[in-house]
Amino acid sequence: MLSDESYQFIIANTNNRKSPRDSKLRRAIMAIVYEFFECSNTTLLYICETGDSKQSMRNRLFEFWFHSSPRKSDFAFMSADIRDADGIQNYAAIIIRLDNPNLKSIVVEFTETIQMLSQKPE
Repeated sequence: MLSDESYQFIIANTNNRKSPRDSKLRRAIMAIVYEFFECSNTTLLYICETGDSKQSMRNRLFEFWFHSSPRKSDFAFMSADIRDADGIQNYAAIIIRLDNPNLKSIVVEFTETIQMLSQKPE
């Protein structure tokens, strides 16, 4: 995805303890996302971790946080899910400012990449 203009966003639970549904965490993560875009008009790639089979829940939570955000209308948010060769569902999304001059080509590239990754190898 225009690799020199894309960044990956990772949220990790390094202590492996159950996280409470904390509104401060939501506000902190969204503040990080917004600050990132204040400094840069690039693409942010979000991928849900799959190691504990909670990726679907993570995806729903992040999408809820993003879509309930007061600044959601400043961005394009495209999400996708892909089942890998082991049958594990993977979730990814890109977030792009609407004023990004490469918006159309980034969306096309993301869509084509998801389609390619969704095809079963022959």
